[in-house]
Amino acid sequence: MHARVIELQKYFTEALLAEPAQGRPDELYAPMNYILSLGGKRLRPVMVLLGTELFDGNLEAALPAAKAVEWFHNFTLVHDDIMDEAPLRRGKPAVHEKWNRNIAILSGDAMLVKCYDFLLGLRPDVLASVTRLFNTTAVEVCEGQQLDMNFESRSDVTVDEYLHMIEYKTSVFLAAALEMGAIIAGADQSDAGNLYEFGRNIGIAFQLQDDLLDVYGDQEKVGKQVGGDILSDKKTFLWLTAEEQATAEQRNQLHALIGVNGKDLEKVKTVRGIYDELNIPTQVRAKMDSFYDIGLQHLDDVRVSAEKKIPLMQLAESLMQREH
Repeated sequence: MHARVIELQKYFTEALLAEPAQGRPDELYAPMNYILSLGGKRLRPVMVLLGTELFDGNLEAALPAAKAVEWFHNFTLVHDDIMDEAPLRRGKPAVHEKWNRNIAILSGDAMLVKCYDFLLGLRPDVLASVTRLFNTTAVEVCEGQQLDMNFESRSDVTVDEYLHMIEYKTSVFLAAALEMGAIIAGADQSDAGNLYEFGRNIGIAFQLQDDLLDVYGDQEKVGKQVGGDILSDKKTFLWLTAEEQATAEQRNQLHALIGVNGKDLEKVKTVRGIYDELNIPTQVRAKMDSFYDIGLQHLDDVRVSAEKKIPLMQLAESLMQREH
């Protein structure tokens, strides 16, 4: 990863942890500090800072938006873990496991309110436009999460619907973080819009790679159980593409495995075998590359020097070079 990205991660993390949540009762505030202390790449707030720096903006002026973005992301993690009944988050007990479900819900709610508190720290000339973008994106993230849940009980999900879902659930927030930074730095609408599209397309490519790594990754390097999506019957890009292109026999095989014991590794082997027969990995990589290239074209269209774009280019490259 580019040295500047690492510097900004450090700069932001120090600023974030220097301002812990404070108040009473402790059960409301301790979970907020706990989830924020678990680390992570701080990708979204760094994108706010990179978006500002690209247009020679003031990093300190962008910190309120960066903090709002990171707090919102962690708020969604708290609530997602409740919905998914996930016991762990970044290798540690999830908030609802460490405390309880009701505390996690309430603490998450308070985190969302705190986001708006941070946004009030923005300059008056950018407050409305950044908040409007934040609100639009926050609702889209919720729409994406609801679509993802809807897909669990549907048997007619299309590839296009899936791409729309991951765009809203994952990539729009990366895109909005970059655009917020650009707005704070005073970029014009065209440049800010191109930066948004860069983030949106790179985000979709990133999620498609995540789907691929779930099935074909090295468990130790990926950091989670390989084949988890198959075991839990998730309708990923791989599954939906295979279902579209499968022979009648292959489709029957796939459908027969839905609902089969989630710990049956034979299930993973069978589904992966069908994916291989249909050349699904190659198709996923081609789709990833397509979104990635569109994203880079939008970054190319941003009217600043190529040198200034290097940290963003290298960040995009690092996202797409996670180990198989």
